[in-house]
Amino acid sequence: NIFTQQPSYFSDLDETLPTVLQVFNNILHKCGLQCEGASAEPQKLEERVNVTPGNMPLQELKDIVLYLCDTCTTLWAFLDVFPLACQTFQKHDFCYRLASFYELAIPELESAIKKRHYEDNSVFADLWRRISHSRKKMIEAFHILINQVCLQPILE
Repeated sequence: NIFTQQPSYFSDLDETLPTVLQVFNNILHKCGLQCEGASAEPQKLEERVNVTPGNMPLQELKDIVLYLCDTCTTLWAFLDVFPLACQTFQKHDFCYRLASFYELAIPELESAIKKRHYEDNSVFADLWRRISHSRKKMIEAFHILINQVCLQPILE
């Protein structure tokens, strides 16, 4: 693969990971949810957000779910084809950050999707399919990370 041909790409990956983590923070912010732990940033007083996934416009909810689905699928695909990247991900506390994001965002988004009234049930079906796919890919990415960072070193 390209990382073995060009080892300096690992440093590029290392520099890119804060941007990947910022994607999750942006989704939390758009949903009016607060980050925790290492990912937390102080919230400006005038930035208090009353928007939640339950009361945001439908198009905004759709955009967030599509963005999340694309992000999770891409993240999983990258780790699946290149598990050696897991060490670099873990240097950024990625497992902790992914688990925190999952715990904060997924229940809120699922609840908002279930409770919303839809004029067209196909919109509900599509949103539910995409949030379910996102959840599955986050869990699969987490499994790859745990396997590579924690289990494989023990087995070797």
